[in-house]
Amino acid sequence: MKPAGHPRSLYVLFFTEMWERFGYYLMLALFVFYLTEHLKMSTAEATSLYGTYTGLVYLAPLLGGLFADRLLGHRRAVLAGAFLMGLGYLTLAIDQRLAMYAAMGLIVLGNGLFKPNISAMVGGLYPAGDPRRDSAFGIFYLGVNIGALFAPLAAGYMRSNYGWSYAF
Repeated sequence: MKPAGHPRSLYVLFFTEMWERFGYYLMLALFVFYLTEHLKMSTAEATSLYGTYTGLVYLAPLLGGLFADRLLGHRRAVLAGAFLMGLGYLTLAIDQRLAMYAAMGLIVLGNGLFKPNISAMVGGLYPAGDPRRDSAFGIFYLGVNIGALFAPLAAGYMRSNYGWSYAF
């Protein structure tokens, strides 16, 4: 007989993913404005950098998943990825162009380790064929959507009231 509820660790993963997506979408909501208004880049240069960054964020999990499978394991990869992303977001608060590039690199590397492996951890909470698995992913991805919903609102508020460094 299968237990009716979900393990507590699902909710830890839910909130972890929610905050990761909140940070990612908060940064994206501000990024082009920061580049054009604060760093005085042209719109073409800023949107090109935005596109390159976004592409790398979506490609990095291919390598991060392989790295975790071969060397680190899922849990350590998620922890290392979260650490790198946190360091990247803190580095964004440094008001210099070089710091922004370093921050982008840290976030890309962290995301590469984090994204594929936190999803694998959700799947690993349940034995094969467990009917709760589908609803667990539904709960988990709700965290993605909550983070994505509130990030742009917080980004605009923080930037308007406290400036770029605090917004990042």
